Amino acid sequence: MTFEAPVALLLQTDYLELFRHNGPVENAILGILVCFSIYSWTVIFSKMSSLRGARRSNAKFLRAFRKATGMDAVMVVSEQFRPSPLVAVFDFGYEELERQVKARGVLTNRTAIERTLQLGISEELAKLERNMNWLATTASVTPFIGLMGTVMGIITAFQELGHMGSTSLKAVAPGISEALITTAAGLAAAIPAVVAYNLIGNSIKEFASRSDDFALEMMNSVERQQAGER
Repeated sequence: MTFEAPVALLLQTDYLELFRHNGPVENAILGILVCFSIYSWTVIFSKMSSLRGARRSNAKFLRAFRKATGMDAVMVVSEQFRPSPLVAVFDFGYEELERQVKARGVLTNRTAIERTLQLGISEELAKLERNMNWLATTASVTPFIGLMGTVMGIITAFQELGHMGSTSLKAVAPGISEALITTAAGLAAAIPAVVAYNLIGNSIKEFASRSDDFALEMMNSVERQQAGER
């Protein structure tokens, strides 16, 4: 019996009616929270789609890279895997290698290629991290925006209670329940953003680690190719 009353009350709650009785301030705050939530979900789906495609392209490019007989052959096949972040990293290193080979005929500055590869990795990570700050902002700000709406709604409810001259819970409860809607909306916007930020952030860290490994693998391939040409 202890739990039946709250459950029954929850089932009987008319949420649309609560929204209709909200004041203009609460509705404005709800509108802000809805905008945060919609844009956050747009970022989430966009990031998940791009990371999924990048992961597949990376795997295919790595297989082609390891089967290729030289950097020129890799350059030719890399066009098939253009969405792959590793292809962009390879392009950076290959361009620097080409400049050195055209100038001296051989690889002369290993450190320059390593630095160029790191620049490529940084640029690709910056692309992957784009809009991630929006998820972090949504996760940290929306609960407080919702709480602000609740506080203002409770203030309004108590002011109306004072005007009515009643002190019963029945008189103040509807106003408080309407005010709490904004807190619920703030949490509904924040929780998916927190989860997505952590999951997507871990995937980006994985890409960073794989890119560093690829840079080392490319340098080994370049040195083997140069040694074979001597």
